Amino acid sequence: MTPPKPQPRPDRVSLWRHLRLFRQDILSAQPARLYRAWMAEFRTPFFRSYMCNDPALIDLVLKARPDDFPKSNRIREGLNPLLGNSVFVTNGEVWKRQRRIIDPAFEGGRLRDTFPAMWDAACAATARLHAGTVEVEEEMSHAAADVIFRTLFSIPIEHQIAQDVFHEFRAYQRTQPILNIAAFLPLPRWMPRLHRRATLRAAARIRALITRMTETRAAEIAAGTAPDDLATKIMLTPDPQTGQRFDTEEMVDQVAIFFLAGHETSASALAWALYLLATHPQAQARVAAEAATLPDQPDFAALSRLKFTRDVFRETLRLYPPVPMMVRENACPEVLRGRAVAPGAQIVLSPWHLHRHERLWADPDCFDPDRWSRDDIKTCARDAYLPFSAGPRVCTGAGFAMVEGTLLLAHLIRSFRFDPVPGDVPVPVAHLTVRAANGIRLRLTRRD
Repeated sequence: MTPPKPQPRPDRVSLWRHLRLFRQDILSAQPARLYRAWMAEFRTPFFRSYMCNDPALIDLVLKARPDDFPKSNRIREGLNPLLGNSVFVTNGEVWKRQRRIIDPAFEGGRLRDTFPAMWDAACAATARLHAGTVEVEEEMSHAAADVIFRTLFSIPIEHQIAQDVFHEFRAYQRTQPILNIAAFLPLPRWMPRLHRRATLRAAARIRALITRMTETRAAEIAAGTAPDDLATKIMLTPDPQTGQRFDTEEMVDQVAIFFLAGHETSASALAWALYLLATHPQAQARVAAEAATLPDQPDFAALSRLKFTRDVFRETLRLYPPVPMMVRENACPEVLRGRAVAPGAQIVLSPWHLHRHERLWADPDCFDPDRWSRDDIKTCARDAYLPFSAGPRVCTGAGFAMVEGTLLLAHLIRSFRFDPVPGDVPVPVAHLTVRAANGIRLRLTRRD
């Protein structure tokens, strides 16, 4: 069974019609020819953009010369109310300083420290589920948020502040398109950015709640009573070059992106993974067989026995990359595939199109977890697979996300069989992440 794709849209529409389509769903606004193009140019009255699917161009932008292709401030327009000056949107020396402080908390050895908290969140997620028809996107949002709160602040989702942040973030997600309309217009910095009022209110409430958690943790650190979790590690880590640490405002910015990146993206991937397993029962049976080997207590070594489950999650990230597009801006005059590109152009790297590219992948629209164990995958995995970006700006939590996704899938499939609801086929759309237009409903049956 081929997983669903977005609804097709016409190749040629007016600029304003295209802008409306972008706000509704950035995926379906793209023409079908992009799944086989190496590069495509888009023109607006205010700027040019170039989608690059050529692996050589992706390597140039992300790995060879990343400083010449900083993150585009046009993407920042839509996210600024929530993320402020977080590591996700900054560039240059500010970004480098932030990464020097954040990266040590996510080094390989730290995953063992966070694993028991992930395990507890997986057990809690399984306990919350029930037999019958379930909307799994909402359940996976709950589970992923629980992982973040347990690993970052050592509190479960049932904690009152955690509950408040979770519900406010769902309100924010429903009101925020991936691109704000200001991203398309040459507005001066003093002009309002055309955010929806509901978006601004939700972002303000989220940041106020995160500020309370951050200030509480700072007081616990000062008193010597803080738990040894990710928040404490980050707040205690000095920049090795300057010796400075994050102040409260800076930490609020970073926690906001940890929650966005670690909760929203993981929830998206987990929900689509469950749908794919529900529609591919043989693959689900193989995951269940692996999951049956899990012990009753946290055991980091048990992950090594979940190889097929990990490949299922990896294949889900290929078909439904949570962040469907990344936008850079060239700082210098460039020549891309023989075409002169003036400074200030938008360079669009699209995992959504790259991962389904007809000239790069065998059976690109087919769900095939076994492809990851074949030798012919190595080139694609290196050159055409970007669920976490690549190069210096690769997601610092990539290893964390792979452990989380594999572990939660195993726990869920060990306890329940997931089946599709006849006639209820989810259609992927993109807002902050790739979600289903009307949710994903599956039928759950408890396993013996």
